[in-house]
Amino acid sequence: MLNVSVYSVCRLIVLAREFHAQEAVSIPEEPDSPSGDWSVQMLASHEDDDSFREFKSIVDDMEPDQQQEVVALLWLGRGDYSEEEWREALTLAKDSWNLRTAEYLIGHPLLSDYLEAGLEVFGSSCDE
Repeated sequence: MLNVSVYSVCRLIVLAREFHAQEAVSIPEEPDSPSGDWSVQMLASHEDDDSFREFKSIVDDMEPDQQQEVVALLWLGRGDYSEEEWREALTLAKDSWNLRTAEYLIGHPLLSDYLEAGLEVFGSSCDE
C-alpha cells in the first residue's frame, strides 16, 4: 500500500506532462558529465516555469518517505523493479534520498508515463 496520496502523484503527472511538453525544455538522455548535478544544472534555466515551480513545491512539501515512494514508483513504472521487489526499491530510494528529489524526478522526460505505470501496479490510476 502507498503512503503517498494518489491524488498528489496524479497532480505530479499532470505537471510533468505540462513541463515536458514545452518546446524549450531539453533534457539529455545521457548526462554530459558523470556529475550527479547535471539535472540541477539543466533545470536551473527553468526555475521560473510555473509547472516546474508547482511540481517542485508539491514534492518539497512531501515527507521524505513520501518522496521516496514517488521515486520508487518511477523505478517500478520504468521496469527497474517488479511488484515483488517493491521493498527493495523503497530501500534504495531511502538510501539515495536527498533534498533534490523534485529535480531528479522532473529530469526524466517520461516521468508521467512511468508514474502512471507504477500506480497501475498497485491497482490505482488517475482516472478514478
